[in-house]
Amino acid sequence: MKKIFFLAAILSLTLSVHSQDDVYPAKAYKGLLFITNGTVHIGNGQVLDNATIEVKDGKIVRVGTGIAVPQDDVKVFNVAGKQVYPGLILPQSDLGLKEISGSVRGSNDYRELGDINPNIRSIVAYNTASTMINVLKANGILLAGIVPQGGTISGSSSVVQLDAWNWEDAAYATGNGMHINMPSFAVPAAAAKPEEVIREALEKTEKIKSFFREARAYLQEATHTSTNLKLEAVKGLFDKSQKLFVHAGQVKQMLLAIDFAKEFGFNVVIVGGEASWQIASLLKENNVAVILNAEHHLPSTEDDDYDQPFKTPAILQKAGVLFALNDDASNARYRNLAFNAGTAAAFGLTKEEALSAITLNAANILGIAARTGSLEAGKDANIVISEGDILDMRTSIITHAFIQGRQVDLASKQTQLYERYMGKYGLK
Repeated sequence: MKKIFFLAAILSLTLSVHSQDDVYPAKAYKGLLFITNGTVHIGNGQVLDNATIEVKDGKIVRVGTGIAVPQDDVKVFNVAGKQVYPGLILPQSDLGLKEISGSVRGSNDYRELGDINPNIRSIVAYNTASTMINVLKANGILLAGIVPQGGTISGSSSVVQLDAWNWEDAAYATGNGMHINMPSFAVPAAAAKPEEVIREALEKTEKIKSFFREARAYLQEATHTSTNLKLEAVKGLFDKSQKLFVHAGQVKQMLLAIDFAKEFGFNVVIVGGEASWQIASLLKENNVAVILNAEHHLPSTEDDDYDQPFKTPAILQKAGVLFALNDDASNARYRNLAFNAGTAAAFGLTKEEALSAITLNAANILGIAARTGSLEAGKDANIVISEGDILDMRTSIITHAFIQGRQVDLASKQTQLYERYMGKYGLK
């Protein structure tokens, strides 16, 4: 009987190993690396033709034209005719937390039981072996925000880089955000008592405020007879080391988020923001940033223009609101982030403004702009090279990607299957 169990365990392990992509994290590269002769999109609106990027020990040293390349002991990538970009940033996702949607609970770890869970840390559940990760890398996405879901206060998010053995290796910025879900004020057409819907939403909002008032009082005390993990978990909001990400799409919800910023002094970011274009000037006045989730969606209300989700980024840009673009489409597993930005470029943004919305703007909102988001000296060498315009699905073919100076493997389960069946039918 013991032998049977042992053989079963070995078989299970073998199957699980072969079910993973044969892709391994790259080793750290020490020394000089040059990317030459490319069209370099800095990420801050500047574009340099026939430029060179010099990298040393994973950090960008210089970017410009006329940079001399040593002949010995360096790696050189000649990318003449290609486009060079900062690594794209997916600011909000359940990547690595949800593998198979639906009823396969064993593959999902993105939601916690209970309503108030500020002490939940999404990073410790992040699965670096997710087959989705390599697909995103092949589309130029090198960093992602990993966000918990569920309840009213969901917990803290972290930023990861997408080439790692485990969550400790992946962690790029840990616990940078706390997430709350604002109650909806939308009254269903079939609601028997519309006033009850509004009353319940207001009660939930007051519950959130009461929690933060209690946390403020708790954190102002010098000593405690016992430690309250939930209240301790929001300390970063009060000392400004953490931002409050408020998931809200309706104007009423966003007005309440602004109220949070005023009452508690939090750095607030709106996530979703479908109706943010209606109060763009107010968001700018109160220094509230926005992450737009639903660009490739239908309008949020029947009174909106059919193309309102496409136009919203340009409206926020004109108003001076700091915003980033996201891709929350679970059916495509977030790979179309760059093409969302391409749509925004077709509806009012310039190409470089659209690029900033998925690079430098996202880095600023996530609090990692000192390290990444643009191709500037002193920042991590998170770099993507494409044969064409990365915002255009017709021409974008990613040929190289570097995370902290390491050239990462762009193979994925999908490319492996492609090669397998091209071989099977004699097409290569």
